Amino acid sequence: MLVYVLPPKNRPTKRTWVVLGLSLSLFTSANVAFPDPSPIADDEGRPRISWEEAGQIVDRDAFVFGKVISVTSTKSNHFLNFDSNKPAKFVGVVRDEFVSHFSAPLKDMYEGKLVQIRGFVSTYQGRPQIYVRDPSQVKILDALPQTKPLPPVKGFISQETITVATFNVLNLFDDVDDPYVGDETTKAKPREELERLADTLRKMDADVVGLQEVENRGILRRFLETFLPDMGYRYVELMEANDVRGIDVALISRVPLGIVRSHRHVAFSLSEGSKTNFERDLLSVEILPHGAPSFEMWVVHLKSNFEGREYAEPIRRAEAAYIRQVLDERLSKQPEARILLCGDFNDVWDSPTLKTIVGTGVSAMRSLFQGIPEDKRITYNQPPYLTMIDFVLASPAMAERFVEGSYNIVHGSPDTTGSDHNAVLARFRIAKVKDGGADSSSKGE
Repeated sequence: MLVYVLPPKNRPTKRTWVVLGLSLSLFTSANVAFPDPSPIADDEGRPRISWEEAGQIVDRDAFVFGKVISVTSTKSNHFLNFDSNKPAKFVGVVRDEFVSHFSAPLKDMYEGKLVQIRGFVSTYQGRPQIYVRDPSQVKILDALPQTKPLPPVKGFISQETITVATFNVLNLFDDVDDPYVGDETTKAKPREELERLADTLRKMDADVVGLQEVENRGILRRFLETFLPDMGYRYVELMEANDVRGIDVALISRVPLGIVRSHRHVAFSLSEGSKTNFERDLLSVEILPHGAPSFEMWVVHLKSNFEGREYAEPIRRAEAAYIRQVLDERLSKQPEARILLCGDFNDVWDSPTLKTIVGTGVSAMRSLFQGIPEDKRITYNQPPYLTMIDFVLASPAMAERFVEGSYNIVHGSPDTTGSDHNAVLARFRIAKVKDGGADSSSKGE
């Protein structure tokens, strides 16, 4: 008999089918597989705050506490008002179509009551609010709990330098089955690896980080909210790409972001003439440090050798040729363009892949790792393949701003850092812009 075991809150998780025998001894057999517990509990990392602080956690799921001063209505919405201002500074919003879910009039249920509201904090005309679709989102309390102030969060204040990094985080997957990709073949990242990953990112303390092997934006945000809420990675960018397993490239940043481009749909030629696409993507993100000129982070994760090098290398070299084409087109028109190309290239420095991407002449991408001893040039950390395949490469204009000696490889393993790749960091000077003046870099930084 085939039985489906429902996970908590009826979420479809991976590996939840179990075969039950006809006897208790078979049922308790070691061969029976039950769903793994979620590595991040559903409520974990959710802010628990008073309604006065709700404006500080916009775009996050939270528990908000306070007293419903009044319940008012318009033609299509009903408002649980947490203060007497008109309009209130924070409200719970029940759309008219959901009122039937409640067992009594909203005024009778909640007016004058101390409550906890759980939901996603959005804004309307600059005021925070939570949409309430179900009575389970609102809990009546006997007394308001003691809430802690939100912890101070690191920010990026434009200084002389900015630290960037690239890190393949090894299968940052959730436990939910996405029916549109083959994610069921990969388990959710274990709790202990999430904790090690967070410790590594905390120690790195980079301002902008390109990431590889992230399943989706949701698990990335949950990871940051749960383990790194004080690190200031407010800006999270990920576009669903082409990988059949569901892994994507992503970027997290303390610095505001501008224009984002994906190349997932671009078709380019293999050596024999047929067309292909990126196995994942080339993600281009504009970084906007306050008071300084922008630059771009391009994040890649090229085809791996998992299915054999003979099969993978033609695809990877085609990806490399396309990246070089895009760089040539850009740098020929804008030789001053500030571009960092980073990620998991799945090939070593002297390979055709890297030679193609780096290019030659005045528009060649610059390598920055020369200060690293040769025996320390390891970014894939699993024996016997101890190699350097993760890089931060700089366009000529960006290379001029490289802080000598700042290129660093964070050595470790899944047992120590949470990944089979070592993170790579580098630091760059960012030219300040004087009030009413031009980019100070024009004076010969």
